[in-house]
Amino acid sequence: MIRLDPLTANPLPASSAPPTVPAWALASGGALNNDADAAFQAGAALASLDTLARAQPAWVGAWRQRLALKCAAASMRLAGRAEDEAALRDAWQLCPAGADPGPAGAIFGAWRQLALQPPAATPDRLEKIVDQLGLHWEGAALADLCSHVENLVAAQRPAPFAAAAIATHVVAMRPDAELFAWWLADLVLARGLHWPRPLPLLMARAFGPIFRAEAGGGTRIRPGQKGFEHAVCVALVQGAAEACRLAAELSRRAEKLLAVAPKLRAKGAGDVIFLLLNEDAVAGSLVTKNLSRFAARRLFERLQHLEAVRELSGRPTFRLFGL
Repeated sequence: MIRLDPLTANPLPASSAPPTVPAWALASGGALNNDADAAFQAGAALASLDTLARAQPAWVGAWRQRLALKCAAASMRLAGRAEDEAALRDAWQLCPAGADPGPAGAIFGAWRQLALQPPAATPDRLEKIVDQLGLHWEGAALADLCSHVENLVAAQRPAPFAAAAIATHVVAMRPDAELFAWWLADLVLARGLHWPRPLPLLMARAFGPIFRAEAGGGTRIRPGQKGFEHAVCVALVQGAAEACRLAAELSRRAEKLLAVAPKLRAKGAGDVIFLLLNEDAVAGSLVTKNLSRFAARRLFERLQHLEAVRELSGRPTFRLFGL
């Protein structure tokens, strides 16, 4: 698991401000009729995101987990479930250590793992992921799938097209495994771009307008259908832009959190700041070896008063906090 210490994390190069996707790459608003233009603009957007994917600012863990949460929330619709981001946070954060987080929490866990681990595809790893996603797949088929991933990467296809190709291949093998296809698409994208860890991007756009633009009657474009590669390219433009905007937002909030850190007198304050910078959310009832539940409550109230954290649950009890 990525655990970055704000004192030793590597800053973004040249500037503390995260990069942005060029305005000209977004000018079409997603209405790109030419495949070459879509691919070119996807390349420009991913080039902007590349800096963030490789950098290690103090808040990178929270950023990656927030992206994972967005993809997990979109996954609920594909899985036929109703949980939103708030419900997924509850499923994960309020689950006792070692307990089953339930189907929704398990899917969220699969996206969290994608954001935390290098983009390797091994039969053992994929077996665990498909189990988390509520699927069952024979080991021999998963081994063949891993070989296909390696062959696809070795062919050096442009990363957006390689991502579309693996999603298409998975759905052709198992039409009921589209959720896994989107998960694996982000992994293959990271392999193609030589990112140290994947960024959860595509699933969050799968129900957006771009995947309906060329399908009649409002039907969603699924992996392998006409226009899918084009839609993936435009989705990556939008996803990269959203990821950069989120990074800029979290960068500002993390700067404020670190600025108030010297004002905190609680013995376990450093542990809490560490978690806030590395997680999407932290339970207000957190207990550590240096912090009691009562002390944690007072610390979060202090941080909230200093406007260094946000309360994410909207509840008076069982509260969750984050950047």
